[in-house]
Amino acid sequence: MLTPMKRISMRRADRLFQIIQIMRRARAPVTADRIAEELETSKRTIYRDIATLIGQRVPIRGEAGMGYILDQGFDLPPLMLTPDEIEAAVLGAQWVMTRGDPSLSRAAQDLIAKIGASVPERLRPFVLEPAGRAVPAWRAAEPDGLDMAMVRTAIRAGHKIALRYRDEQDRQSERVIWPITVGYHETVRLLVGWCELRTDFRNFRTDRVISAEFLEERYPERPSLLRARWRAVVEAERRRHMEAQGKAAE
Repeated sequence: MLTPMKRISMRRADRLFQIIQIMRRARAPVTADRIAEELETSKRTIYRDIATLIGQRVPIRGEAGMGYILDQGFDLPPLMLTPDEIEAAVLGAQWVMTRGDPSLSRAAQDLIAKIGASVPERLRPFVLEPAGRAVPAWRAAEPDGLDMAMVRTAIRAGHKIALRYRDEQDRQSERVIWPITVGYHETVRLLVGWCELRTDFRNFRTDRVISAEFLEERYPERPSLLRARWRAVVEAERRRHMEAQGKAAE
């Protein structure tokens, strides 16, 4: 009778590194229970490891039962990547290479090359011959009607964009929008923003943009706050849709 294989214990040095990574990606205090669950070890071990990290002057704040947080300003040397992190970065870059706009596609190729040149020799096979591979797009996206690199610059700066746009019924309109994000789908890209004409969030297919003027005028709201409002609207719509599906199934 076959017995289940035991999981190989994580080396302590790797576990300490992973504890830091878990706290780096968290936006709120992380409990020892949550860390122990992710690393498949005991809570007592995590307490000891955190005490070790604090003793090594890693700026961790918090206490048992309340959770821990890593102070801002602390960082590890760049590209101290695990094999799984390398695989994730390469897989994501492969997807962008075939589905992103030309500027992002080139950036994705450069990213893979930089990772391959920067990681230790023993990790290079994870870049050159990854275990996973993004499936190529079945059909190329329609050409964008505006410069997507400039769109991303406008989003970061919180600047308005004036669009001449045609909808699915070929009706044209002029809009001034406050751009907040770009959605990259299989064969289309969507520019999401607050539309001054509709006084609401709207999605604009980039291939339906006839012309665009990138304005120097900043919109009055911080981009991060506007994105948070948009995410709240999307989440509310998602909940309503799920509730409607639940009622229809009853």
